[in-house]
Amino acid sequence: MVESTGRGPQDGTAEVLDRPLPDGVRRRVVQIVADGFGGLTVTELPAQLRQYARFAPNRRAKFAGNAMAAALETDPLFRQRIGERLKEAQPELTGALESGSPPPAADPLDVAAAAYVLRPAGWVKLVTAAGEEAQRADAERADEENRAELERLRADLARAREHTKAETERLRTELESAKKEADALHRKLRSALSDVKRGEAALRKLRGEMETVRAEGHAQVSAAESESRRLKARLGETEAALEAARRAAREGRSVEDMRVRLLLDTVLDAAQGLRRELALPPVSVRPAETVDAVEPGRMTPKDIAARALSEHDPAVLDQLLALPQAHLVVDGYNVTKTGYPQMPLEKQRLRLLGQLAQLAAQTGAEVTCVFDGAELAAPVLLAPPRGVRVLFSKPGVTADELIRQLVRAEPPGRPVIVASTDREVADGVARAGARPVASAMLLKRLS
Repeated sequence: MVESTGRGPQDGTAEVLDRPLPDGVRRRVVQIVADGFGGLTVTELPAQLRQYARFAPNRRAKFAGNAMAAALETDPLFRQRIGERLKEAQPELTGALESGSPPPAADPLDVAAAAYVLRPAGWVKLVTAAGEEAQRADAERADEENRAELERLRADLARAREHTKAETERLRTELESAKKEADALHRKLRSALSDVKRGEAALRKLRGEMETVRAEGHAQVSAAESESRRLKARLGETEAALEAARRAAREGRSVEDMRVRLLLDTVLDAAQGLRRELALPPVSVRPAETVDAVEPGRMTPKDIAARALSEHDPAVLDQLLALPQAHLVVDGYNVTKTGYPQMPLEKQRLRLLGQLAQLAAQTGAEVTCVFDGAELAAPVLLAPPRGVRVLFSKPGVTADELIRQLVRAEPPGRPVIVASTDREVADGVARAGARPVASAMLLKRLS
């Protein structure tokens, strides 16, 4: 049921506010509606506000502010009911507004908000004046705040300037200190670089001295190794001679007896061969037969010259092997690596020994083949062919040294032929009385 307000045409309901409600006034109006909200029943509330009936006043003002302001503006009955609650809450203010004389000490925002709700005559002027007053108050407050902020900023600027000045002095001091430290570090760096250069020069000198010492050490080691090999070779010869002497002593005869007997057999065979070669008659030569003359049907000196052979002719080797008690000593690897170096060592040895066996069977000469033991990674399981003696040098002894030992072991006068291309071996055996032949000659003969 709509209550009568007792107002007539002289009230201000016909007045219209031609500008937006100032923010401060609007907040006070919303708060008045929120406070008077609780005194109304649900049916007395506009439909759009009934959902906020159970909210507390602060929550109503927060969540339903726009809805309450719109309802207050568009619903006169709701505005009237809120005005009745406002009169009950603030009778002095509302009474003064209705009498047309608002209290001068009252807050203009409260006066404007009450006038907006009650709508007395001249309420638009009150709201407008309150808005202007609020704006002036806001402007003054803003000016005060701006002045306070300006003073604060000036104070901050002064402090910043002081701080900047102090910081500048500190940085200038630190810069001077840093410059001094940098100068000191540059001096230390130059000194360190000088020390490094001197150290590098000393290091290069030490490296040169070390290389010299290392080279001398290598030379001394090489000389020591050579001397060690020589001593080992002499020791091996001594041991071999001692063993031969012991063996000869056990058999009841000495090595010299054996060498003399072998030399005697060589001389006898040579004499018999010479007799066969010269075809000497069983009778003694007559003195007349010793006269140098050319008989009809006999060879002339030109015919004899035609019998000379080249030193590379394999027939020379056949003539040497035909000598009585001839002994052929072969430098094994020197021959095989001259003739067929592409084959493995094992096949080289087997091929050479097979060919030497055939040569020994053809000529009847004693054949000894010497291999360098340093070429072997393990002992060789080998059955020497018939008629060929196979020897490997001991550790630390080369095949060349073993060949020289074999030549020195033979008695002077026995024909010993050494097949090797090594010039050092050839010269050594030649000085010992043996006849060196090239490996290529032996290979031609074997082929």
